[in-house]
Amino acid sequence: MNDSTHNDLNASRERRAGGFSGYLALLVVVLLLVAIGHSVWWIGTTQGEPLAIASLVGRSLGLLFVASGFYMIQPNQGTAITLFGAYRGTDRNEGLRWIWPWMTKSKVSLRANNLISEKIKVNDLRGNPIEIAAQVVWRVTDTAQALFDVDDYKAFVLAQIEAAVRTIGSRYPYDDIEHKEVTLRGNHDEVGAELRTVLMERLAVAGITVDECGFTHLAYAQEIAGAMLRRQQAEAVIAARKKLVEGAVTMVEMALHQLSEKDVVHLDDERKAAMVSNLMVVLCGERDTQPVVNTGSLYQ
Repeated sequence: MNDSTHNDLNASRERRAGGFSGYLALLVVVLLLVAIGHSVWWIGTTQGEPLAIASLVGRSLGLLFVASGFYMIQPNQGTAITLFGAYRGTDRNEGLRWIWPWMTKSKVSLRANNLISEKIKVNDLRGNPIEIAAQVVWRVTDTAQALFDVDDYKAFVLAQIEAAVRTIGSRYPYDDIEHKEVTLRGNHDEVGAELRTVLMERLAVAGITVDECGFTHLAYAQEIAGAMLRRQQAEAVIAARKKLVEGAVTMVEMALHQLSEKDVVHLDDERKAAMVSNLMVVLCGERDTQPVVNTGSLYQ
């Protein structure tokens, strides 16, 4: 038998507990109070008859017994019931409830919890140090696993979120100017979905599910932030220049083709080269060009 099968066999599983409606027990309390009042009157009229005193003691003990079994369950809350350390089930019925007093009750919130992790430093796929933080919406789905399969399920969630963020942060590069790779900065939805999958696998042992998650902070670490910013700016300039040159070449080709097709002017190879040079300067230059009017012939 492998380890995963062994863990599945030992894992706790939530089951319904046999709690009772607290309103019926409350009626019993009212009846016992009336009976105690009657016992007090009986003692007064009989001047301390032993039977009347025994009746008062018995009814008082009965009241304490019934009153100690009450507990309240709010909406989206569960109460795990144990008997001498053995798990007996979970009561999820809202309102006033009652259980045998010798049973132990542990309340667990089933509401959604919104958690924003601390900023942690991680090396991305390319070894660049980055700062990353995540926002996770999680909730308990199995009270038995949350209480009995991990020591402190809230601390367990914090530790697993940090571990998952480190795993995902090191699995992808921070950025890719050529947009050929999945990156942390450019693919939020895809990376966030993978982070949720990893968290669901890690938190399944604690009976916890993840409804939503994503990154709230993503940046280069301070020691390389300046250098990486200059690199990004340089890569952006190169990409912009590349697009500009590609567009200029297309426009020059179109101009030469239309001049030749419409028989506007006939240019030899030398003059075509000169025209291409001038058009490239005009189209690719960062400053406005100053036109020069040629009053002679084309070849002067």
